[in-house]
Amino acid sequence: MNLPQDPSLPDQPIVPDDNLPSGVPVQLPPARRRRARRTLFLPGEDERARVIETLGRRAFPAFEFFLFSLLCGAILGAGYLLDSHSLLLLGILLAPLMTPWVGLTLAAVTGSWRFFFLTLSGLLFGGLLIFAGGALAGLAARVWMPLPMIQANIQAHLWWPNLFVLALGAVLLVASFVRSEEKPILASVMVVYELYLPLSAAGFGLGSGAADIWPNGLLVFLFHFALAVLLGAATLAVLRFRPRTFIGYLLPVTAGLASLVLILLLSGLGNILAGFFSPPPVILPTPTPSPVAAAFWTPTPSATTHPPTFTPSMTLAATFTPSQTPTPRPTPIYARVASGAGDGTLVRSEPGFGRGYVITSLINDYLVELLPEPPVVVDGLTWVHIRTVDGIEGWVLQSVLALATPVPTQTP
Repeated sequence: MNLPQDPSLPDQPIVPDDNLPSGVPVQLPPARRRRARRTLFLPGEDERARVIETLGRRAFPAFEFFLFSLLCGAILGAGYLLDSHSLLLLGILLAPLMTPWVGLTLAAVTGSWRFFFLTLSGLLFGGLLIFAGGALAGLAARVWMPLPMIQANIQAHLWWPNLFVLALGAVLLVASFVRSEEKPILASVMVVYELYLPLSAAGFGLGSGAADIWPNGLLVFLFHFALAVLLGAATLAVLRFRPRTFIGYLLPVTAGLASLVLILLLSGLGNILAGFFSPPPVILPTPTPSPVAAAFWTPTPSATTHPPTFTPSMTLAATFTPSQTPTPRPTPIYARVASGAGDGTLVRSEPGFGRGYVITSLINDYLVELLPEPPVVVDGLTWVHIRTVDGIEGWVLQSVLALATPVPTQTP
């Protein structure tokens, strides 16, 4: 006996599709599912609102975000205090997922002002915890001064490899977050590395009083943050996320312009563009004096002739010029970097912490030449003038150098 088939039951089992965006119902017809997989966006307003609501709920900062931000800030501060790259990596691995940053970017693209300020406030509070951890470590560093602070100085400068890692991580984090409900851990670590390390270095510089770390680290963080927001918004725009109304475009336009202005100002491209579009300087011609005819007296030859007179010529005798005797140069004195408090030392433009700027960093066992300038004592610390193998000259602490060339001593 054949029973009638229930038309409400599907003929085939419904299997979840991981390739569809989060929030996409798997009961869609095959054509609509293929179109949703290809465009990563839904044509219907109800489905579109459901997808954005699901993504916003996942991206909203929770208690775990602030807890792990506090833990990450403490470990990063300890890493800068001990100048340990291993501790910095541990702090990055314990950092929270940067899903609130994705939520901020999503709110900026879709034009949701309320969700934008909620995620922005969450990110600011989490960043404040990171900054506070670095500042407390900087205050503790004043007790053990002087410290090399190599890692903090490295993170307080812009580097092209870091920009590449940030761009790749921002695009992968947004795309992975939209396409799958799994946690994009690797992409989040890439973004955290480029955002939290300079922010913690800025706090460490402020607490320790290092004038060249505190402002630079904050500026690097702002540049990285603006670039990440711009790239994340561009990725969502490619995935066809956009505001619902015309007024909603005000937020993405404002956020995009603000990010572009920060990038131009902090990278120095604004000065380059201003010099490129500015009119060339007008060079005024220098007036040249016109020649004035001068009256000369021309003698008139007389008719009386005089016998020629003989004028004896005087020949100068050759004089002997003694050759200069070469002065022997002193034997150059070399030293090796031997810092017991870290992996090396910093070369500064002027002697003393907080003076001048950092030229470069040198690792342990690096050979330098001691220049003949006398040592300079600043705040009870002795600084010597050195020259590297590459010809870079600067000042380092005398306590981090070990003589490699014996100094000749004069015997009476």
